[in-house]
Amino acid sequence: MSNQDAAFGLRPIRTSTSSQRQNRYRIASEYNVTIFQGDMVKAVTGGVIERVVAGATDLILGVFNGCEYVDASGNVVFSNHWPASTVGTKIFANVIDDPSATFEIQANAAMPIADLFGNFDMVDQSPVGTTTSGNSHMELAVSTGATTAGLCLKAIDISQDPENSDVSSANTNVIVKINNHLFSAGTAGLA
Repeated sequence: MSNQDAAFGLRPIRTSTSSQRQNRYRIASEYNVTIFQGDMVKAVTGGVIERVVAGATDLILGVFNGCEYVDASGNVVFSNHWPASTVGTKIFANVIDDPSATFEIQANAAMPIADLFGNFDMVDQSPVGTTTSGNSHMELAVSTGATTAGLCLKAIDISQDPENSDVSSANTNVIVKINNHLFSAGTAGLA
């Protein structure tokens, strides 16, 4: 049975600690890149976060899980995504920053079992997300599988989701951990 093609970015599923850690971080007013729920983010100079793009070798702070801010009219806005170039104040992003957290992500091709415990990059689908739901369209880039420690994701299992667990067809859902997390350095993969 073929898998459903419905990218959703990184969706938290479990952690090895008793509770999933999520903290608030700042986004710069007028930051000109949209950040969607399920996108990876990094900490940058000035004490703010930015969206991580495919191919980057940045240390990953965590996964964006919505934001709140006061808009130019003085209204408090809660959103699943950060709208690019928004002018606002008191801008806070919720970021799942627990280095032990695991996530589910859709692969952009068939995900061979032999590649488990390998390291992977991610790929942005076009469009990179949807402002209707606020969800990311980021996927695991299967072709990037390697032992390289700098790759951002480590595949650790195949999802148990019966709609997306077929490893012989594209869009397999994969369980991953952030490999090059800011709070715990990456390691070489086994692929």
